[in-house]
Amino acid sequence: MTTLVTGATGNTGRHVVAELVRRGEHVRALTRDPAAWAGRFPAGVELVTGTHTAPDRLDGALDGVSRLHITVTAGLAEVGPELVRRAVAAGVRRITVLWGGWVGPVEQAVADSGAEWTRLEAQEFMSNTLTWAESIRAEGVVREPYDHPSALVHEADIAAVAAVALLDDGHAGRAYNLTGPESLTPRERIAILSRAIHRDIAFEAITHEQAVGRLMATGVSRADAEYVVGWYATPSHSATTVDDTVERVTGRPARTFGQWVDEHAERFLSRG
Repeated sequence: MTTLVTGATGNTGRHVVAELVRRGEHVRALTRDPAAWAGRFPAGVELVTGTHTAPDRLDGALDGVSRLHITVTAGLAEVGPELVRRAVAAGVRRITVLWGGWVGPVEQAVADSGAEWTRLEAQEFMSNTLTWAESIRAEGVVREPYDHPSALVHEADIAAVAAVALLDDGHAGRAYNLTGPESLTPRERIAILSRAIHRDIAFEAITHEQAVGRLMATGVSRADAEYVVGWYATPSHSATTVDDTVERVTGRPARTFGQWVDEHAERFLSRG
């Protein structure tokens, strides 16, 4: 059997591909530029050209696929239901969907598809910490508008749950809330980072509007920027509370933020 992974080169998709290969699955990885990713995936991964935001061009990629992993990203809400329809018509019988933060058109289309489905309701990704890397390297400072706790989840743990749901029975129709084993404020995360890279890192509070403007400067719309910053302003109970779903589904404890930092510490170090 073959599993198609959309968003295969993203923060979580790469881990999903690796975890499926580790478990012996034949994986087809969807990417806009297969040549750029040649040799960067485990041996045996089949790279196919395409993007999930253009489902009308994916008939070849879906040929012979029985399982599908979808990562909901910007631009997918409008075309995602068509992707799901085409996938099921092509023979996909099991789908995991990494949600976009709420049950939108794609998530609903998956639930209504007739295929076995599992929704991965991951809370904040630990990889969001990488947005601090430039200011830490250049100035030794992190600027954020809020200091509320977040039960961040390691991307590899999201992938591990996805692999179990795709390959094992008993997960159909489930919505899994995914967190790490700790709920940490930005200041607490900074302290862990500081110890790991042996450098003092300051925390500076900025205003809500400054945080929105910072996101908009990267090309994000005001509406999306307000949504993201608003999420940090008033985080939900699910976002701040530790949930043991990762351990219950995979059989091992969720990875800590300290483990994530150990894997990525060099990205916060000054280059010179």
